[in-house]
Amino acid sequence: MARLVMKFGGTSVADLDRIRTVAARVKREVDAGHEVAVVVSAMAGVTNQLVAWCQALSPLHDAREYDAVVATGEQVTSGLTAIALQAIGVDARSWQGWQIPVATDGAHGKARVQRIEGGELIRRMQAGQVPVVAGFQGLGPDNRITTLGRGGSDLSAVALASALEADRCDIFTDVDGVYTTDPRIVPRARKLERIAYEEMLEMASLGAKVLQTRSVELAMKERVRVQVLSSFEDKPGTLVVDEDEIVEKELVSGIAYSRDEAKVTLRRVPDRPGIAAAVFGPLAEANVNVDMIVQNVSADGTTDLTFTVGKADLARTLDTLRARSGEIGYAEVSADSGVAKISVVGIGMRSHAGVANTMFRALAARGINIEVITTSEIKISVLIREDATELAVRALHAAYGLDAAG
Repeated sequence: MARLVMKFGGTSVADLDRIRTVAARVKREVDAGHEVAVVVSAMAGVTNQLVAWCQALSPLHDAREYDAVVATGEQVTSGLTAIALQAIGVDARSWQGWQIPVATDGAHGKARVQRIEGGELIRRMQAGQVPVVAGFQGLGPDNRITTLGRGGSDLSAVALASALEADRCDIFTDVDGVYTTDPRIVPRARKLERIAYEEMLEMASLGAKVLQTRSVELAMKERVRVQVLSSFEDKPGTLVVDEDEIVEKELVSGIAYSRDEAKVTLRRVPDRPGIAAAVFGPLAEANVNVDMIVQNVSADGTTDLTFTVGKADLARTLDTLRARSGEIGYAEVSADSGVAKISVVGIGMRSHAGVANTMFRALAARGINIEVITTSEIKISVLIREDATELAVRALHAAYGLDAAG
């Protein structure tokens, strides 16, 4: 007998028929003798509609009220899923984030989970009841509802699995596992049987939409075994596990891409100590995540500073920089949202040379210009023009021998 957390994304609970299918899948695990907790997202499209309503009323809306609105999607789904389970004879009860509670910090719209009181849920699971928890939401220090950012239901599920000391956290989604790249771009992409936390973290942070980045960070920190599998097909998925569980380490495990990038350049910034803090400190205070950073120092004592942010954060980034223009002392700020980030990821890169050269040669052979490069121990990322994204992904997937035999 195992203790499982089963998380179902928006497409898995998109309508009542799919919610019934979810209930049947949960019942199968309960009938097998397992203790089960369920985490649900909002029905597909619902959160987008709620966000659109907030933005239509006020583009710079109060983040606390935004959270109050967008958290309702998961409240509806958790109640409906509990009803569907009860209808087929499974004892179930819905739980909102504030009822458990899932305690978070006060960063509305991007809150971080601080702790979850799992005792009551464990007691109920041991008594045979299935808690159906609304994902994506928690309770802030001001006693108001918070949300965890887009894709936050994955984070809810992993955090709950940790708090409940679950044997595994199963993430059911519209794909049947983690692939070497997006199969819509490369039909010969292969499904990975296992992937290390570090690789999955890089893939998620670099644009692979299978798992939300912070959920993988938490799984790695708390050593929660995660399985990604399909809601619609009954077959094995991909296990996200500790590197020690992977015997044969591939040189490159996958190619990730993100079109959600914007490039910001500050020209003729004074080249003096503290200038980076003057630029990036205010952005951190504004909850803007900065990714790739490149600095070009000139002979005249100034520097050009280029970095990337998410497209959704671009307006806030520019507002913040313009408000501090006197303090920073730059001559000009420019933005470019027509870029994409392409990344090569693999724990095998630690012990092999020549990975970067293969990437640069493959892109050059197809006339793709590289604007920015960053590297880490297990990844290389480049910024290119957005319209070359698919060509670059296909070229790199082939260059590293990732195409499935066919």
